Amino acid sequence: MLDIAFIRENPDKVVKAVQSKGLTFDVDNLLKIDEERRTMIQEVDVLRAEQNKVSVSIASLSGKEKEKKIADSAKLKKQLSKREAELRRTQEVFFELMDAVPNIPFKDVPIGKDESANKVLRKWGKPTSFDFKPKDHMEIGEELDIIDTKKASEVSGTRFAYLKGGAALLEFALIHYAFEILTSEKIIKKIASSVKKGYSSTPFIPVVPPVIIRPEVLSQMARLSGDDKDERYYLKQDDLYLVGSAEHTLGPLHMKETLEEKELPKRYVGFSTSFRREAGSYGKDTKGILRVHQFDKVEIESFTTGENSLLEQEFIVALQEYLMQSLKLPYQVVLISTGDMGKPDARQIDIETWMPGQDLYRETHSSDLMTDYQARRLNIRVRFKDGTKQFVHMNDATVFAIGRMLIAILENYQKKDGSVKIPAVLQKYVGVKEIKKST
Repeated sequence: MLDIAFIRENPDKVVKAVQSKGLTFDVDNLLKIDEERRTMIQEVDVLRAEQNKVSVSIASLSGKEKEKKIADSAKLKKQLSKREAELRRTQEVFFELMDAVPNIPFKDVPIGKDESANKVLRKWGKPTSFDFKPKDHMEIGEELDIIDTKKASEVSGTRFAYLKGGAALLEFALIHYAFEILTSEKIIKKIASSVKKGYSSTPFIPVVPPVIIRPEVLSQMARLSGDDKDERYYLKQDDLYLVGSAEHTLGPLHMKETLEEKELPKRYVGFSTSFRREAGSYGKDTKGILRVHQFDKVEIESFTTGENSLLEQEFIVALQEYLMQSLKLPYQVVLISTGDMGKPDARQIDIETWMPGQDLYRETHSSDLMTDYQARRLNIRVRFKDGTKQFVHMNDATVFAIGRMLIAILENYQKKDGSVKIPAVLQKYVGVKEIKKST
């Protein structure tokens, strides 16, 4: 949520943000409702003051004069009750409109209607070459008997999968490796210093968060718009949602709290199973485990001051690149356009990894800078040394989207004999150097 004072002072910027994100929203109508709301608040305050004044005076009166004041008080009470009801309805409309206002994109964000306007910032590594025709991950997975979507479809329906043997071991290797790196102050310091000398080397706190969330909290995370609801699994009996990412329950960790400046940046790394209906992807990526209903992810959530939020995002992307380079997977870093980013995002950077089986780069990581958009809704503040308070800034990002990372590893590390080499940094966790059918 944006600050209404900012919207009043900068309506043109908000209109531009709405248009650049391809949304439909009447900023003038919001400002009109806001003006009506403020007028009503003043009127209600006046009526309350008058009623309180009359009520106090009744005790010292008697006779007809007291009866008149009692009648006046009843009349004022009726007027106040009516005006308060009108104010409540106007407040509901106002906050509903405020929820629909998107975040303001940073100046360097490409303006465009969709992914065609995204900008490749840099590339690392060259697309993997083979002296044989490479297979896609499902051919590899089925031949090695480590991915089974057929049986999963019988048990759970389409877009589910069993990960078995080497694939299951690879998943836990990725999780173990991620947590080992992100909790190492030595490695974090090295990565942070590559972004800015002396930048915070605070390691990440490991978390296993809930995978079920209250609707009001998911809404405060700006993850329950009309389009979002189509993607969420809703548990009607309990009025709860299954999360679509660990970020959904990591972000509210400090809701309604005030953090001290010295505590920031506060960084968390969480692992969870996530759930998405994929309602808008009918007929798209139906084969394999690229786009499924249930998947596991390692995610980052970070709380900083506004001064450091952009630097924190650059640090997070550097961390993502460190992990990708250690896995020796070719990738490109992409600055996402206004029309391709989410409503709460002020700046989004993706990493797309080379997938030989598809002969193209596919998204494996995102890094989302939200500024204070979510914190304002969650009421998370920072208290500075001088006693002043501000809303914190929040970043969330992917460490490993397990399914997509498995695809990247299987396709880039496949061998002519049908086996798959394990990336060197993961071998100690898996216990073998390659996946064979007998694994």
